[in-house]
Amino acid sequence: MKKLALLTFTLICMLCFQHQAQATDVNSVKATIVKHAIEMGVDPAIALSIARTESGFRHEARSAHGAVGVYQLMPSTARRMGLNPYSLNDNIRGGIMYYKMMYKMFGSVELALAAYNAGPGNVKKYKAVPPFAETKRFVSRIMADYNRQKVNPDPAVLNAKAPAAKSTSLKAPAPVPSVKVQDAKDLQAEIIDDSPIELDISTQTLAI
Repeated sequence: MKKLALLTFTLICMLCFQHQAQATDVNSVKATIVKHAIEMGVDPAIALSIARTESGFRHEARSAHGAVGVYQLMPSTARRMGLNPYSLNDNIRGGIMYYKMMYKMFGSVELALAAYNAGPGNVKKYKAVPPFAETKRFVSRIMADYNRQKVNPDPAVLNAKAPAAKSTSLKAPAPVPSVKVQDAKDLQAEIIDDSPIELDISTQTLAI
């Protein structure tokens, strides 16, 4: 009886530890997504929504079609972008970069998401979200999650903004406004060829 109780206790402890480790890993992935999104000038909320739909924030996710990582990039796509899809940072940067390219091309969150899923050629052809069931579901799920985050921001976004706000409030005003400010130029991504970049969508759930 004592052995059974000890075994049960051990199994419960192992399950709790595994759950905690997975939660920590998801939080780490979210923090990395928010960091890269802010650095690349993309709304971190939309970046999180795409990753949630694509993989549930699981970098180990693999699709039957060969897409890998948090943003389910095809290895061939990543290579054309000069990135390693098996690297967490490269996979995240690749997904955000491609969304940003589509947003700059179409100027609309919904159309950028549609192009991310179905390719820019189809969005240009229909001049709207293409009438594909998968693409419509993709856009709908991400927009719903994105709008939800606008009301209840993800802790990863709040944590990223908190240090910046704190450091700003602690700064004393400069006695002499002699600091020169240089304009920063937006990073511009270039599409190497006209063929749509292929991104596979998993069954799980990018705004400038």
